[in-house]
Amino acid sequence: MTIPVFDAQIPATASPKVEFISLSHLNPSTELNPVKVPHGIDLDYFKRYVATLEEQEFDYTLLPYGSNSADSFVTAAAVGTLTERIRPIVALRPNTTFPLVAAQKLATLDQLTQGRAVVHLISGGSDDEQHRQGDYEPKPRRYARTGEYIDLLRRAWTEKEPFSHEGEFYRFDDFGPGFATYSGDPIPISIGGQSQEAFDIGGTQADIFSFWGEPLPELRTEIDRVNAIAAAAGRPNPRIWVTFRPIVAATDAEAWEKAYDYIGKIGATYEKAAYFTRRHQSKATNIGSVRALEFAGASERYDRALWTRTAAATGGQGASTALVGSPETVAAAILDYVDAGADLVSIRGYDTLADATEYGRYVLPLVRQEIAHRAATGRRGTLQSEHLGYYSDDFVAAADSAADKAAALEGAGA
Repeated sequence: MTIPVFDAQIPATASPKVEFISLSHLNPSTELNPVKVPHGIDLDYFKRYVATLEEQEFDYTLLPYGSNSADSFVTAAAVGTLTERIRPIVALRPNTTFPLVAAQKLATLDQLTQGRAVVHLISGGSDDEQHRQGDYEPKPRRYARTGEYIDLLRRAWTEKEPFSHEGEFYRFDDFGPGFATYSGDPIPISIGGQSQEAFDIGGTQADIFSFWGEPLPELRTEIDRVNAIAAAAGRPNPRIWVTFRPIVAATDAEAWEKAYDYIGKIGATYEKAAYFTRRHQSKATNIGSVRALEFAGASERYDRALWTRTAAATGGQGASTALVGSPETVAAAILDYVDAGADLVSIRGYDTLADATEYGRYVLPLVRQEIAHRAATGRRGTLQSEHLGYYSDDFVAAADSAADKAAALEGAGA
């Protein structure tokens, strides 16, 4: 493997800032240890989890949405009540809420949290999942609907006079003025996806475009792709959000031991459909999942610390690629993505609450120290040059040793 140059020169593509996102978990069930939660929400756990995110200085938390999940608007409101600083991101499917009602709900959340609301629009990657709530539009039309939805959200937040609309998907008369946001400005809107339709909407309309963790050259190509669409539309580049599931321990060798322990448990969980019911473990058909599985099939290891074995074990279900290593190695790997242009980094673990604590104590400060160093000096620090991950023979040897031990245990029937 060719080792990149990690000198003091800050790459031209680097973001000057980074903010961190987690995903809020409502109960202690995990892919490592699925447990039955009678009502879905363990309130004490949820409060403890959200308090941990606040204490560990995460910037945002995503409130996910699925046909069999808790409602993301309600959980986002709970996060706003339980915290002073965390920005709740409402995951919202346009087919579930009329756009003017969504604008009202989001503006209400924004006022209650004094300007902290963000929305992530999910056009829908799985036909089966969309059908569960009565949405039978094909994917290209789902993205077209998202484009119309974004326009109506912003108009509902900013129009000073009543307006009517007759579009491809929505029609109404004499609406408004709508309920205002806290600042009077539109709430940030995020979308994601890997189809051409997703890139077109993301480049021409979104404030944030989200990716799952992919190898650096491929991600940089995708960032260039969405930025080119934004430029052609005369818009600023959207902020880039990238998601990982880091596996961290005190040393690189210990992290690899942990990773191979995790992968056996994750694989067993998905094989037994113990975390999701089998009907909700839909076959990966969206482009993001297909890409994740293709990367996993080509190699388990990429760049400094990206590990795709977790994506293979989950069948490409959602964001599942890992960064493996010590806090220093994982922080250096995150900075590689910041250098590629990401400025929103979502890190959530497989051992959810414990990992949120560990990331906050040991990983986030290292990344923030480097960003502060760059701002103060105009030069890159030494973290990336000193913690090389796969670019180091010792790191590769630690990964190989952990893999051999795991294979031996599996062969022995342990």
